Order: sequence, then C-alpha cells, then structure tokens
Amino acid sequence: MESIQENITLVMKVCEIYDKLSKLESLKPSKDVDNLFTELVHTCIPHSSINIATLPANIQEIRSKLIRLCGEAEGHLEAHFSTIIGSLKKPLHHLNVFPYYSNYLKLSLLEYNILNQHYPTTAQAPKQVAFVGSGPLPLTSIVMASYHLKETTFHNYDIDPMANSMASCLVTSDEDLSKRMVFHTADIMDVTDELKQYDVLFLAALVGMNIDQKAKVIEHLAKYMAPGAILMLRSAHGARAFVYPVVEPQVLQGFDVLSIFHPDDDVINSVVISRKYLKPITTDGNDHQRLGKAYVTPSSCKYCEFQVFNTPLNNMKMIDE
Repeated sequence: MESIQENITLVMKVCEIYDKLSKLESLKPSKDVDNLFTELVHTCIPHSSINIATLPANIQEIRSKLIRLCGEAEGHLEAHFSTIIGSLKKPLHHLNVFPYYSNYLKLSLLEYNILNQHYPTTAQAPKQVAFVGSGPLPLTSIVMASYHLKETTFHNYDIDPMANSMASCLVTSDEDLSKRMVFHTADIMDVTDELKQYDVLFLAALVGMNIDQKAKVIEHLAKYMAPGAILMLRSAHGARAFVYPVVEPQVLQGFDVLSIFHPDDDVINSVVISRKYLKPITTDGNDHQRLGKAYVTPSSCKYCEFQVFNTPLNNMKMIDE
C-alpha cells in the first residue's frame, strides 16, 4: 500500500504535466504533445490506492481541466490517424497504424467477455448495438463487428459531422462492414424513441466530461432505452481517474449495475455494465438502499470484494455486484 508521501508525489507529478500541457499552443499530434501524454499515462497507469474524491478543491479543478485536455487531444489524435488510414487502400487492413490499436483490441475483448457474462451472445447475439461518442476513428465498433459480433449492426452516434464522415470512409470499401456500420450525426440528448431499438448501448468515456453532464446523459438513456437493454460505460479507477471521468454506481439511476471491472494492465478504462430496469423504481434520491447492492459504492462497502474474472486477459479485477 502506498504511503501518503507517494500519493502526494503522484499528485504533484500530474499537476506538473497539466501545467506543461495547458501552456501548449495546440494539442494536435506533435513531439511535445505525444511526450507529455505518454508521461501522463505512465504516471497514472500503475496501481494506486489514491481516492480521487478526497482530493482538495484546487486539485479537483486541475483534474477536471486535465480530463478536458485529454479529450481534446484524443480527438485530434483520432482525426489525424483516421485521415492517414482512410487515405490508404483497404483502410481496415491498416488499423495498426494507430499507435494504440492494440489497446483497443484488448479493451474490445474485455468488453465482449463482460457482455457475454450478462448477455449470452453465443446463444443469441444482439441484433442492434449503439455506440455513443464514436468519433472519427470508431475502433471499438470496428473491432467488435469484425471479431466478436459478426452479425450485429452497429449504430455510431457522434455530434460532429466531420467525425462521422471520416469514420464512414474507413468502412466504405468493406463489403461486410459497410452494411453493418451506420453513422448518425446527432446530439444523443436529442435522440429519443430510436434508442428503444438497441439491445446494447456503449457510452464512450468522454461523453459527459464531468459527473453532472454524465448523469444527465444517463438519465436521458434511462428514459428512452428499452427495458432490459444493456448499457456499458467506461470509467476509471485510482490514478487513472486523472485521465478519464469516474462513473460511480449511484449515478446509474434507472439501471441495475451488474459488474464493475478494473483492469490492471495498460488498458486504462474500467468497464461498468448495467441493465435498464424492467419496471421503473421510485426513489427519493437519498435512500439508495432500496435500489439494492448496485447502488452501494464499492469503496465504501467492506463486503465488496475483488475477484478474478475468467478471461484471457491477465491481471484483471472485478467487483461483481
């Protein structure tokens, strides 16, 4: 277990990187940008017992700004490589040009295995899947459609028409995926009854950059998704929460939280899987106990234990609710 001094050193290092990033004129791919974000990831990936929620207000503010910078830089990085890959013949054969492609392979396998625990895809694969916040390089949808859910249609939602145009170029030349990858330019908050058609919906980590925005999106999804449909979200744990927002179970009003997975390898995102309740559950907003174990924060519950999940990926932890 880390000492208090080790956590202080970690926070100081993150703040130092943030200070350097905030002074850059652009977050588009460059040597300086790449080096700083690589340093940030290497700082935050090792296991840490740090509790982000207990940090003082000034550090919380820096963390929020840092997450926004990470989101902006990630968008530039994906657009840059989507342009390169899209210019090549048979773009899908060159996805490994993207430097983090192997991470997406691991994350997609992780998410597929988790999904299969609660939605037996081998018996009946989901027919319609939505990915919200797909961006210009929709690697999760592409990998899932190519290797795991080979009969499923993927509906990719992004608010940016240019991102969808770039993403569409990647699959146009592929006879199979061009039919099973659909792109919608829309703010997900404006999408209503269409959401009922999806068996599974993935919510990208950077859709809703802070907890209030994320909660509003989740509330909207709870209102319009079909009862029993699966919602998969990406979260973060420990020091990785300096890079991506944290989704606590309490935010998932209207959903039964099934499991939370915290990888210990170079996959940064935690994965939260939940199912929309078959019937609405009323609550006064304070008494989460009546909603069941899914609304007990694991970090505050001495009975919530980490268990090993049976998956090809090594060193992955699970909190099974």
